[in-house]
Formats: sequence, structure tokens, C-alpha cells
Amino acid sequence: MSHRTRLQELITELAVVRGQVTLSSGEEADYYVDLRRITLHHEAAPLVGAVMTEMLDEAGVSFEATGGLTMGADPVGAAIMHHTAGQGRPVDTFVVRKAQKDYGMQRQVEGPSVEGRKVVILDDTSTTGGSALTAVEGVRTAGGEVQAVAVIVDRDTGAKERVEQEAGVPYLFAYSKSELGLD
Repeated sequence: MSHRTRLQELITELAVVRGQVTLSSGEEADYYVDLRRITLHHEAAPLVGAVMTEMLDEAGVSFEATGGLTMGADPVGAAIMHHTAGQGRPVDTFVVRKAQKDYGMQRQVEGPSVEGRKVVILDDTSTTGGSALTAVEGVRTAGGEVQAVAVIVDRDTGAKERVEQEAGVPYLFAYSKSELGLD
């Protein structure tokens, strides 16, 4: 069984929750895809690293670091970092805060420097693209060269179109909501 097929099975089995929920965007939905049940799972997390790396490589995206707005993106970046390390390929990860700190180093982007580096902005899923766009802005301010935005699951609610229009970079996703039977 391929990494992609097994990860899709695990997402359907462990992460899809049916019922009324309010999303981080404030929108209502009749299902929730709780991808932390995947990105923090012992079997699924390594598959996330493999599937996301393969997707980016197949799309021809060149990158030296990955990361995004803290919480949703953090374990995705770690999974990619560990997967690529196993391939002998140095890819760092970073964390983007919602706002720049007003103490300490006063940084919005934490971890290895992104200045002058090709980076991919990550998220576990996206509804409006708002989190990804906040991360894009923070990384660009820190001098990073954003190559793409990549998510595990796209809800098909306009995030792709908004990110591509506002950030001017490709928006890639490993699974659509229809692939997960959520139409």
C-alpha cells in the first residue's frame, strides 16, 4: 500500500468528525477534519512527511525550509523535516507567530533563519486561507522567499483561489474533501 493511500485511510478513520462545528474562520460546517489526530499520531505523522514531500517534489517546488502559523503547521513541518533528513536532504522547519513578539528577540518567525531562503508555507487544512496568508506575510517580512503554500486537506471553500491571488504563489494540497468523501 502506498504512503498516500494509507494516510488517506487514517485521515478518514481517525480525523473526520461529523456534526456541526464552528471553524477557526468562524464559518459553520457539518464536519470537521481534526488533523492533529493525524499529524501527532505515531503511524500517520511519518506518512504526512512522506506524502507532503512527494507532493512538493512532484510539483517541482524547490525549498530549503517549511513552516507556517503556529499550531496547525508545526507538526507538518516537523514531519517533513524528519522525512527529508532520512533522505539525507537538509530541510529546516520554522514557526510563525500570529504577531511579532514585543520582547526577547522580537521575532515573528522562530527557528532557523528564513532570510534569503526558499520556503514553503504549511498548514494542516485551510478554509479561507487566512492562516497561510498571515504566515506568508510574516515570512516575507523576515526575508524568506515563499515558493508555495501546501496543506494536507483542502476544504474547497476558496482558500486556494484566495492564496494564489493574494500571495501570488501556488497552493497545493494532498487531499481534497471529495477524496475523503466529504462532498
